[in-house]
Amino acid sequence: MSATGVLFTVLNATLKKISHEMEPWVVGFLRHFLGALVMLVPALRPGVRALWPKAPRLQLVRGLFHGCGMLLWFAAMPLVTLAELTAVGFTGPIFICLGAVLFLGERMSGARWAAVALGFAGVMLVVWPGAQGGGHMTGILLMLASAPAFAGSFLVAKVLTRTERPDIVVLWQHLLVALFLAPFAAVLWVSPSAAQWALLILCGFVGAGGHYCMTRAFHVADISAVQPARFLELVWAALLGMAIFHTLPDAWTIAGGVLILAGTLWLARHESRGT
Repeated sequence: MSATGVLFTVLNATLKKISHEMEPWVVGFLRHFLGALVMLVPALRPGVRALWPKAPRLQLVRGLFHGCGMLLWFAAMPLVTLAELTAVGFTGPIFICLGAVLFLGERMSGARWAAVALGFAGVMLVVWPGAQGGGHMTGILLMLASAPAFAGSFLVAKVLTRTERPDIVVLWQHLLVALFLAPFAAVLWVSPSAAQWALLILCGFVGAGGHYCMTRAFHVADISAVQPARFLELVWAALLGMAIFHTLPDAWTIAGGVLILAGTLWLARHESRGT
């Protein structure tokens, strides 16, 4: 999950840059289509027959969840900063942990709840100024709406890892989301430039790699146990935002990042001790 966080931060920064130059729907379609091509190579190792999933209906359900989340996410992306985009997305672990308890029967220890609570408090510190000033509220609301959809996608992915190989789970996710976004991309299609193609190919590799790492994490551990590690993305997002978009994190973002980092490190310590 730590590797996932680094890869997703690079992905989000690159997608945000491209989405200022291209239609977000076209970017979303190409990012998932190219990611599917990336995952096709490892998925084909056991042979063509191994490409067909063992639980096609669950794969379809996951694709619908993730596709709806992507529509809301790409609509929000041009309206918020990279730090806000990452921070508001962190409401997802709250929904995931609740779903893990209600639907997957996982046990949420006090340390897990405390780490999630600290992470959520950090997110609220980042979001609060926007809620007061109304500056990015449309983007923030769209991002908040995408969180339950993504949570549903990841909970289904956890179930799929019980019977499917991680590369197959990621391959079908990318194929189905690309299919879901294809009509929107067709209507708004504009051919990317050579430089944009290079960035989109990078997104295909980084996005597929991030989802593969995440699916591997779901395969080997409780989904609720690995969620707090995702909050570290806010730290990487703030740093990348400074480097690429020249957006300095304000005091609220820094304070939220400190809370998130404290909660993540505290949970890692408890989980390593088996508590």
